[in-house]
Amino acid sequence: MSDSPETRRYRALFISDVHLGTKGCQAELLLDFLKYNEADTVYLVGDIVDGWRLKANWYWPQKHNDVVQKLLRKGRKGARMLYLPGNHDEFLRDYYGTHFGGIEVVETAIHEAADGKRYLVIHGDVFDLVVRHAKWLAFLGDWAYTAALGINTYLNKIRRRLGLTYWSLSQWAKLKVKNAVNYIGKFEEAVAEEAKRHQVDGVICGHIHHATIHDQFGVRYVNCGDWVESCTAVAEHEDGRLEIISWTRKLEKNAPAQEGEVVEGARAAA
Repeated sequence: MSDSPETRRYRALFISDVHLGTKGCQAELLLDFLKYNEADTVYLVGDIVDGWRLKANWYWPQKHNDVVQKLLRKGRKGARMLYLPGNHDEFLRDYYGTHFGGIEVVETAIHEAADGKRYLVIHGDVFDLVVRHAKWLAFLGDWAYTAALGINTYLNKIRRRLGLTYWSLSQWAKLKVKNAVNYIGKFEEAVAEEAKRHQVDGVICGHIHHATIHDQFGVRYVNCGDWVESCTAVAEHEDGRLEIISWTRKLEKNAPAQEGEVVEGARAAA
């Protein structure tokens, strides 16, 4: 890790599940990431703004507004910005085909990488059986997940005092709930099948807050992760390679910036 990072430039960046408007959003880390990472095209792969939470309880600190302004600024500086709404920002689905401050709102996109491979870009909630067939349960799960994030903050204060490492209760809980009904595997397989129907080489999505790149279902499956806990994004290099970048460094006042690290084992050649 470098104490004085230079700005990195990528062919494309994919960011999902920021959940602006929630206390769990890691807006400061995302601002830091956006400061040191540029791209010709930036895909906002859904759940950037959490309309569900804002409707229930308005929460919008200055840092969240700063994220919006930073993204708009990237568009003004020449980056192509595409916003693919998810289930938490579904209010934007009424605006497909329109532009907001230079940001295009689209339902899906086909991204052609530098190596010629084509990827379907989609948030992915339409393939989550909970959201599709039991929306009331999805809202209940969202409430429980948010509560777990709050508990997680206090839990880790205690763990630090005891000299223990960081452990994410909220991430553990969500993965357990999903695994209980085999949702993650089925979700990935369903999204991969959709990519096959579009006759593309892979799919890039978000929704389940689980960053990964693999080829288990006959096409490349790429999930961007989130900016609630894992603080990950997917980047495409100039040669078409895709990698997951984790940006979880500790931010301190007046401390020199440090670079994020590639998630161990997550780098993949497209």
